[in-house]
Amino acid sequence: MYQTGFGNSFESEAVEGSLPKSRNNPRKVPFDLYAEQLSGTAFTRPRCVNQRTWLYRQQPSAVHNINPFRPTEQYFGGADPTGGILDPNPLRWQPLEDKNWATVDFLSGMHLLASSGEPATKCGLAIYMYNFGKSMKDYFYNADGDFLIVPQEGTLQIRTEMGRFCVAPTEICVIPRGITFAVHEMEGDPEVRKRGYVLEIYKGHFELPELGPIGSNGLANARDFQYPVAWYETLEQFTTQSNPCLYNKFGGKMWTKPVSSTPLNVVAWHGNYLPFKYALSKFCAINSVSYDHLDPSIYTVLTCVGDESGTALCDFVIFPPRWMSTDPNTFRPPWFHRNTMTEFMGLIVGSYDAKKGFAAGGASLHSCMTAHGPDAFSYDRAVADPCDKPSFFDAGLAFMFETSYMLRLSKYALEHECLDTDYGECWRGLPNRYASKKEE
Repeated sequence: MYQTGFGNSFESEAVEGSLPKSRNNPRKVPFDLYAEQLSGTAFTRPRCVNQRTWLYRQQPSAVHNINPFRPTEQYFGGADPTGGILDPNPLRWQPLEDKNWATVDFLSGMHLLASSGEPATKCGLAIYMYNFGKSMKDYFYNADGDFLIVPQEGTLQIRTEMGRFCVAPTEICVIPRGITFAVHEMEGDPEVRKRGYVLEIYKGHFELPELGPIGSNGLANARDFQYPVAWYETLEQFTTQSNPCLYNKFGGKMWTKPVSSTPLNVVAWHGNYLPFKYALSKFCAINSVSYDHLDPSIYTVLTCVGDESGTALCDFVIFPPRWMSTDPNTFRPPWFHRNTMTEFMGLIVGSYDAKKGFAAGGASLHSCMTAHGPDAFSYDRAVADPCDKPSFFDAGLAFMFETSYMLRLSKYALEHECLDTDYGECWRGLPNRYASKKEE
């Protein structure tokens, strides 16, 4: 069961009567629960963008301070997000494979690919890929930013303070900063690999893009976003874990402490600072019905606004199955271009219409002002297409993290065996036809 409507203020209770009425923090909370507010924005942000949720818990989060956090030697994703190497070359990775995926969980199976900025100053972002097969026995929250999770293989069961939800390939979920959660296998689905992509933003929150001349409908509709209902972990569920810990991503590093009771003990809540999920199949694509292949920004699902008007810190863009109905003289795949934005692409299922050899589970990176576009095979095929009737593209589902930042590449990204060192060769077969005609 889910509640629907992007950015709405919801309320939910796992036990009837546990949610206080007409006030947030009564002296006596029903069922002797504790009131605790989780704030996702400063108290003084305008009401229209203020985000917070009141939680009514069996024990307050402060009870876990009995044991202090201790720093580990590990960075989240295995690398310092402020390190890495800038590389202007076009890069592509075949589906990332990790031989030990069956023995690791969501946290230990996470790998940093690229990043920019600094978590401590709440400026920038990071991109990860995960490969894992085990349920988490521990709990985790991210003090550095918001996660946008894009499963590519395997369904995730995510247990959060506000409730549970399942996220399958072709769906996404967002877990905002500070919300405690754990990622589990689906019941009856053991030893199945979970692989996917994660975008982390250090500043702000994801929101729906403005529609402008499109009008009041289209793209990702607010009604299709789903939010969990109240649920809490029982004592029996908690005690089945072996010496569980609470992990905190703080300044890029992992901190940990033992916990003697579950952090997922919220019986009721109300507010608008919540995790949510969205099925990409519900995206209402906008496209040209006359001529030209339009800018990819028309496929934006979620955005995080940047400091400059009209320029996002990062957009989440998809290229879904859709009708392409244009005139007979339109080149239908994406055109050749150089972009002030940096484009990281992934493929969830199927194939991509502008690149031969771009496989599901793989990725590519075209940095600021790095030239890219269709490979020679895709270009020749599209030029030969008479485009004399509408075409329905249903070969695959790709996505893009598009950011105004340059991205530094991790050692994992640059040295992994799945890095396609011959990627640039895909453009070799584009001859200078103009020169050959002059010589005739």
